[in-house]
Amino acid sequence: MSGTVTPPKLDNWQQIASPQLNTGATPSFLSEIVQETLALTRRLFIQLKRRPSTLVAGIIQPVMWLILFGALFQNAPQGLFGTSQSYAQFLGAGIIVFTAFAGALNAGLPVMFDREFGFLNRLLVAPLASRFSIVLASAIFIITQSLLQAAVIVTAAAFLGAGLPDIAGLSVITLVVFLLALGVTALSLGLAFALPGHIELIAVIFVTNLPLLFASTALAPLSFMPKWLQVVATLNPLSYAIEPIRYLYTHSNWHFSSVVMQAPWGTITFGGALLVLVGFSLVALLSIQPLLRKSLA
Repeated sequence: MSGTVTPPKLDNWQQIASPQLNTGATPSFLSEIVQETLALTRRLFIQLKRRPSTLVAGIIQPVMWLILFGALFQNAPQGLFGTSQSYAQFLGAGIIVFTAFAGALNAGLPVMFDREFGFLNRLLVAPLASRFSIVLASAIFIITQSLLQAAVIVTAAAFLGAGLPDIAGLSVITLVVFLLALGVTALSLGLAFALPGHIELIAVIFVTNLPLLFASTALAPLSFMPKWLQVVATLNPLSYAIEPIRYLYTHSNWHFSSVVMQAPWGTITFGGALLVLVGFSLVALLSIQPLLRKSLA
């Protein structure tokens, strides 16, 4: 019949590749972001599967710290490290937190390498529903890796005599690691967009890593430190992650009002330490927002 236009028939492969052409349905904005984030996260895990050396090293090194430092101070007088039964029990909390911190501090490196090799530019010109899925995927990857490392260290510490908290305690440890890793990951990703190259980012990582470790309560209690270092340690977010975990190892009964640290200006409770970590994560996330909007625009 003249004037009638017959729609082209789709091939089978076109119907499979674009199912919405058959149904007329358009995926929602949120579902598109979820799909993009999952795809980018899967890419990072594929890279980790192909080169697992970073994950293996990130597990072996803290376990070696537990073994070597625990053996070094195994003959320390009882009660020298507070209520801990052994130095391995005292050190376990510090190793858990520092491993999560070190891993999260490296979160910006994959993004920086994507910048330098041009893959990030390809993503920025791709029709993504939201370019923030790039950052979200990196955060999910790093936080998952940090939680996996923490689980291995908790298990290793239990075998080395540090004991094992109950289910509620393990849940709090997971929350603490998540909050710290979230805040540090946000700062690292912000640096990945702010710094000119990976050399500068690695320099920041090296300069930041060990000073924050020694300026915290990871290796020694506050009472061992001079006054000025006590002040620095109680300003360090790592201490507010370490002390609640350490309290869980040494006390079977705990409450949010339990005192976990004696700062120079007053006592820090269990709940207060968690609030500091929540505040740290929120400040880190909010501080990188303008930079991300500018870089991902």
